[in-house]
Amino acid sequence: MNNATILVVDDDPQIRRVLRATLSSNGYDVVEAKDGQEAIEMVIRERPDLILLDVNMPGMSGLEACTKIRLSFEGPIIMVTVRNSEHDKVVALDSGADDYVVKPFAIGELLARIRAALRRSTSEEPLPKIETPELSVDLEKRMVNVHGERVHLSPKEFDVLRLLMIQQGKPLTHKRGLTGCLGTGSRRANGKSSRSDKLTAQEN
Repeated sequence: MNNATILVVDDDPQIRRVLRATLSSNGYDVVEAKDGQEAIEMVIRERPDLILLDVNMPGMSGLEACTKIRLSFEGPIIMVTVRNSEHDKVVALDSGADDYVVKPFAIGELLARIRAALRRSTSEEPLPKIETPELSVDLEKRMVNVHGERVHLSPKEFDVLRLLMIQQGKPLTHKRGLTGCLGTGSRRANGKSSRSDKLTAQEN
């Protein structure tokens, strides 16, 4: 068993059923949310290890939900969408996503991306914390407090702060800064896959 909990967020019940069956049969515990607001509540209540998050949802979009979830969730977020332009991918990654999967996708590829994301998240060393009378920074929870008051940073602003903390006392080149904060060169487009192994459900 994988002993990992995955939160599936999609407004389409058919897609949620397919993903639940697939992930459960591969040893994952699965919880579901039908929209962005419910996803935020499920993250707090269930503490999932990874989130599969649809982009196109009524009300709160997946992009907005991702930004809000990132305020308290450090684990992997994989965006799932029919959109395949470079701009759409950049916007998703800038919203706090770790990976981007385009529908229709191969189930085998999705499972491989999930395994890779979970390996990266569990192999990382504990992140440092800052605790002073004036400042408190918790990288695991993505929380910043100044003089006891919460400071809300955008995902990219927090990524810059995180990189500076992790690299403290070490040289930080321009290239390393771009890679660490913008993901330059760290993402790959989806590869080709066989027709027989695709999830063909489409977004509304």
